[in-house]
Amino acid sequence: MTRWLSDDEQRAWRAYLAANRMLMVQLEKGHQQQGLSGSDYEVLVNLSEAPQRRLRMWELARDTLLEKSRLSHQITRMERAGLVRRESCPGDRRGQFAVLTDHGWETIKRAAPHHVEQVRAFFIDRLDEEQIKVLTEVFAPMAEDLRQQCPREDGEP
Repeated sequence: MTRWLSDDEQRAWRAYLAANRMLMVQLEKGHQQQGLSGSDYEVLVNLSEAPQRRLRMWELARDTLLEKSRLSHQITRMERAGLVRRESCPGDRRGQFAVLTDHGWETIKRAAPHHVEQVRAFFIDRLDEEQIKVLTEVFAPMAEDLRQQCPREDGEP
């Protein structure tokens, strides 16, 4: 039997969806002003925070929630732009690393301040400390639970 949403639940769900969509549109516009897509930015952030600015492709796919084939196309585009390069993985003929180039590092250093200003303007500065705490308490465990349902490198849930 379907458990339909109450009026309050429906309002909360739709408000969340609308705010999330509009926030993502605004962030994407900001990335485009920096000559990047949202996916470019996400890959650059993940690589910039990784040890030696490199991740195995399967780790990058997991962290960005991109399917392997989509990530491969993404990395190919970013290689053409000189932002990243692929390196083979010693001891694993099929394995590859995505590595942030110097140009990619300079790009993320240039783009990150603009991104943070947008996150502040459109999200953080609209909330008080308690609201930020509540959102973290709600969404951090939800994100972790949902991440556990994402397939791993070996295809298992």
